[in-house]
Amino acid sequence: MNVTQRPVTAPVTFRHPAPQAPRTRIWPAFIPFAGCPFRCVYCAQNEITGQRTEQFETVYDNLARGLNNALKKSTNSLELAFYGGTFTALPEEWIARFLALARTFRDRGLITRVRCSTRPDAVTPELLARLRSMGLDMVELGIQSFDDTALAATGRGYSGDTARRACDNVLASGLSLGVQLMPGLPGHTADAFAADIRTACALAPEAARLYPCVVLAHTPLAARWKRGDYTPWTLDRTIDALAPALLDLWAANIHIIRIGLAPEQDMQDAILDGPWHPAMGQLARSRALFLHISRRIAELNHAPTHLVCPRRFQSDLLGHANSMRDAYAHIGLPADAITFEDTNTFTLR
Repeated sequence: MNVTQRPVTAPVTFRHPAPQAPRTRIWPAFIPFAGCPFRCVYCAQNEITGQRTEQFETVYDNLARGLNNALKKSTNSLELAFYGGTFTALPEEWIARFLALARTFRDRGLITRVRCSTRPDAVTPELLARLRSMGLDMVELGIQSFDDTALAATGRGYSGDTARRACDNVLASGLSLGVQLMPGLPGHTADAFAADIRTACALAPEAARLYPCVVLAHTPLAARWKRGDYTPWTLDRTIDALAPALLDLWAANIHIIRIGLAPEQDMQDAILDGPWHPAMGQLARSRALFLHISRRIAELNHAPTHLVCPRRFQSDLLGHANSMRDAYAHIGLPADAITFEDTNTFTLR
């Protein structure tokens, strides 16, 4: 009797979908609110950074002292980052002083790169060219969204077209580009966020930050929330939106610098509502990896029986507090079907 045997499918081997992240340590210099033309509805920089507003001279002196100490300790090379305000809208004297200080430590071998954060309506081709000649290497634009409805509801003061042109201007100037997006803003939908991600991928920045919108005390957004005029996204809805966004950004070779606000104590105390979690990044990365593996299973043409995972991705695969175990079991990969090995590739059988 002839028995038709099931064809043996070759194992499916693949790497983690995220591009390899740069290893240079970032030295942040925070200048809360500095250069901002007005306060955004969601903004509470003091709580986010854990710092209070300081005079430029104080920020400058503290930065110089810190970099000098780092140089004495033979610290590995650093990337200096000016955060917390609208750097390109600072008084020109202070832009020049901060960048001259950076150049001094670059000449001494401590700093290899300089970046700043700013608004998309605070960059012109002429200004960007001048900043590049002064030693700036990268501009992170606080886009928040390319969606006109969300931008208007949030009172950002610019349009999606302005944001796109700003990205183009940064790249045309020869500077590297980073974008910051905020899913869940007033007037923002999951479809609008997915469109933001597609736009970001098409613009091809080097890096992105994803900060789901939360309600912080003492902000205009908090007043809206108290009146019932704004409801933030839930954590589940946020992770559902972030996971496919990560896969799209990774596929475009865009590094994800951060997901969610850092767990500063002042900031945690200020959160009134919204999708904040101390392991937000891991929650999103774990779900994204699960989606990626689920898609690769289709290449097997049969139910999976075993998954080899690189040991360095064990925590992302299992999820925060092993939260992804049931999800993998549901697709045919219970705990005893998953092994962790010292390898660089995943293998599905």
